[in-house]
Amino acid sequence: MAPQSEKKEKPRARRISGGSAAERSAYFARKGGGKDLQVLKDVLAASNVLSAKWKMQAELIYVTAYDVLFGQKIGMTGAVEKHIMIHKHVLESTLLKFCANKGVKFIEELLLHNSSSVPKPRYVRVNTLKMNTECAMRDLERITKVEKDEMVPDMLVLPGGTDLHKHPLVLDGSIFLQVLDACAAPGNKTTHLAALMKGKGQIIACEINERRIRHLEYAVKCSGAQNILFIFLLNQVCAILLDPSCSGSGTSAERLDHLLPSYLAEHEDKATANGARVKKLAAFQRKALAHALSFPSVERVVYSTCSIHQEENEDVVMSVLPLATSLNFELGTPFPRWPRRGLPVFEGAEHLLRTDPSGDTQGFFIALFVKKLSSIDKSPIPRRKKRFIPGTPKLPFPSTKISLTWMHHEMKKKPCSER
Repeated sequence: MAPQSEKKEKPRARRISGGSAAERSAYFARKGGGKDLQVLKDVLAASNVLSAKWKMQAELIYVTAYDVLFGQKIGMTGAVEKHIMIHKHVLESTLLKFCANKGVKFIEELLLHNSSSVPKPRYVRVNTLKMNTECAMRDLERITKVEKDEMVPDMLVLPGGTDLHKHPLVLDGSIFLQVLDACAAPGNKTTHLAALMKGKGQIIACEINERRIRHLEYAVKCSGAQNILFIFLLNQVCAILLDPSCSGSGTSAERLDHLLPSYLAEHEDKATANGARVKKLAAFQRKALAHALSFPSVERVVYSTCSIHQEENEDVVMSVLPLATSLNFELGTPFPRWPRRGLPVFEGAEHLLRTDPSGDTQGFFIALFVKKLSSIDKSPIPRRKKRFIPGTPKLPFPSTKISLTWMHHEMKKKPCSER
């Protein structure tokens, strides 16, 4: 029996029981395997364990190797497990060499030494329809460190991994968690716009999917917003927030897409990543943006994606610029202090905004189109007769898709002109 001191030398994590790929992938992500993936990849590459024969099962190799190196001993239940166990000593010796090269004694130090293991912060948006930012900060400071975001006034920054899902402020709609899960159900941008408008004007939320409409109605009710209508007064629209379907490539790392069995099959080479699906999405995005710019009363259009592909971002904007110019639009500059701008593929791309998943939180893109003041109310497009609804203000804001809200704070900076 090994002495107690020897057992403590190599830190290990508890392994879940069972053996399905889904369970072990979930375990891998929950125990931090995603953030330690680069160390794992380096060890596998140096050990020649991930040979061509096993590349189609790379996601299972990652999970099993993580279990062997940082978890408990696994059983010989399948071909992947047997393959890893045969090379167990090589993997462990390679890991020790990595520790020595980095000048650390313990595996935890090696993982902390890896820059990619630094957790990303947790973002929380305060619903100013229910409480102010200062009150929210005081409540949250009772359980964790809280800072104000430098760019968005009603956004709070908490340490990564902070669990607030059962916090009273989340349950009663006083704060919204800015997480990937929120993208699956609509209401995020809509409720944020409602808070920014402080009850003034009217928001028109457009959604054609019945299930998503139910989520949207629930989010609106929870937020306490009173100025949101689910109707279509499109001839009166003066501001549009267009966040169309996209590849989601800017958030794929957060979703741990690289652990999906389909990932390698879809990404065997670089061309596939920019393949038919992205081109098809870009074609739709161009049509949607051109349509948004053509609304007779629109003065401001925000176009956004959670993609890092040029085809869905700069190329889409560049393709509609001739139309935008003919309609007297020009590119505005959202968040001028933000350092990361658009790719320099055309003159004026510095007005565009990007975030990078490697240097920021997630990959995101924003373009802001603003109608020149001299052309407002002088559009050559004839206006249709407006429907009159008592108590309905003139300034509706439609939201075509609801996700990732905080970057759109710029929309409140310049209100639509009074008529």
